[in-house]
Amino acid sequence: MPNPIRILLAEDHTIVRQGLARMLNDQSDMKVVGEATNGRAAVEKALELEPDVVIMDIAMPQMSGIEAAKRIKKKRPGTKIVILSMYSHEHYIHALLETGVSGYLLKESSGRDIVQAIHAAMKDETSLSPSISKVLVDTYLSPRRGSSRTERYNQLSNREREVFQLIAEGHP
Repeated sequence: MPNPIRILLAEDHTIVRQGLARMLNDQSDMKVVGEATNGRAAVEKALELEPDVVIMDIAMPQMSGIEAAKRIKKKRPGTKIVILSMYSHEHYIHALLETGVSGYLLKESSGRDIVQAIHAAMKDETSLSPSISKVLVDTYLSPRRGSSRTERYNQLSNREREVFQLIAEGHP
């Protein structure tokens, strides 16, 4: 039997993280090797544990999933990242796809969808929830200029985005 797919879970909600871990560990070809409760810990654990796949939420404390994904892909480009989020906003989708994530699923997805997305990622394929695909198609068919707010945010450095995230969380 080949080695199992090594998975890191980055999710700040304990019940979601525990449920995912249990479901994935029940798969004969998958093993959860670590868990992170915030974006900063996700980056540290991805570098330390060298998982094959990171399942990551977007909205996490200390560092967003978007920033964490960028840092992981920069330092470990072979690591596959599958986003599992409740957010389907166009900005998030574009930012993450540009980062090179292997999948973007909404939390309404089934366990089967998540398992399929992990297998697809391991084959260098991309998996998207149907509503994410719809957003992308709608954007493609009716291109709009980025809002000035989005353009300004995109001009921030990684450190400036990190400070922005901390301020948004109420840190001094």
